[in-house]
Amino acid sequence: MDHHYGTANTEHASLYLKKLCRHFSHKVETEFDDHQGRIRFPFGTCELTADGTTLQLHCQADIDQIATLRDVIERHLVRFATRDTLTVNWQ
Repeated sequence: MDHHYGTANTEHASLYLKKLCRHFSHKVETEFDDHQGRIRFPFGTCELTADGTTLQLHCQADIDQIATLRDVIERHLVRFATRDTLTVNWQ
């Protein structure tokens, strides 16, 4: 299992967390509130945490799937971030 951590600086972290989780809840298992969320894909899991200025992402997947998981999360997040020009910094 590989782990990647990402952060996105935004004052709308909670809004984007909820939008992302709500979007994927139609297809996969999700759970979320205003400050925490989890999206469980067949190929990996993304845990999200939001505070006043940052959205934190913790992606976990097999080594051959982690890039796919990161790409899916980042593409959707950037698309939903209509109030910001959002950049995810991965570690």
